[in-house]
Amino acid sequence: MISLICHNEAATISFGEKLASILSPGDFICLDGDLGAGKTFLSKSIIHALGVTDYVTSPSYTIVNEYEGKYPIYHFDVYRIDDIDEMYEIGYEEYFYAEGICLVEWANMISELIPPSHYQIRLRMGAEFTSRIIEITGSTTELEKKLEAL
Repeated sequence: MISLICHNEAATISFGEKLASILSPGDFICLDGDLGAGKTFLSKSIIHALGVTDYVTSPSYTIVNEYEGKYPIYHFDVYRIDDIDEMYEIGYEEYFYAEGICLVEWANMISELIPPSHYQIRLRMGAEFTSRIIEITGSTTELEKKLEAL
């Protein structure tokens, strides 16, 4: 596990860029944390670092946004999912098991659908208003080895 404190937005962007540099097609990233902890901000940092120049927005109401960068990117926000069946209705498998990068905010709400191989990122507010505590683990030995490159 990696644990770090990002004292400002620039540090969070830098972390997102570093994380993006080790990602490859099929990687799955779970982002969890309290409201306002920075899940969307970190997601945007990763997405931009993967070559997306479009304006990146939170998929809070659309559930998923698709982007074309270095790889296809599927950005989910499942906060408003009331029933797991809604994920089946939108065809989540086509995204979760595609050859792109999948980022899921509030992943803990759909834990039973998360692929076995994934990164788990937990964000918390730090002591300062702009600081964030980020903890990241890989669910497999292979992913943990990739994290060592950070």
